[in-house]
Amino acid sequence: MMRTVDEAHCSAPPDAVWPHASRVERWPAILPHYRWVTRHRGEPGGDGLVEMAAWREFGPLPWPTWWESEMWVDPVRREIRYRHVRGITTGMDVLWTITPDSHGGSTVRIVHEWAGPGWPLIGNAAARLVIGPVFVHAIATRTLRGVTRAAEQSS
Repeated sequence: MMRTVDEAHCSAPPDAVWPHASRVERWPAILPHYRWVTRHRGEPGGDGLVEMAAWREFGPLPWPTWWESEMWVDPVRREIRYRHVRGITTGMDVLWTITPDSHGGSTVRIVHEWAGPGWPLIGNAAARLVIGPVFVHAIATRTLRGVTRAAEQSS
């Protein structure tokens, strides 16, 4: 089982972070590594089906990534859940949490869990050794950095 945990601390309060994390349709405007986000079902900032595409940088060479996810939004708990339903990461579960810290800011955490692709013999190892640390972690880290920066600039 692949499990990655990425976390960022932000000087903005959770209410300022929430719209930047939940309004995924706006991500390409605040996250340069996102190529596009298309909502196929649901209202902006709410539950639905979203298609996302991002770049994973390998030095000077960008590698395109793509996936489609069911998205569930809980503004009261400040949680966003995704279940990847199309793409190489089909079956991946993702949980975003935005919690207050003791200094008036926020902690934003993304947890990805996945059994790996259905490749015989190597699927789980590929997820744990390559896809998780090389792709998922790299994209999640940049996403957290961009979301928290946007929240800090707007608060």
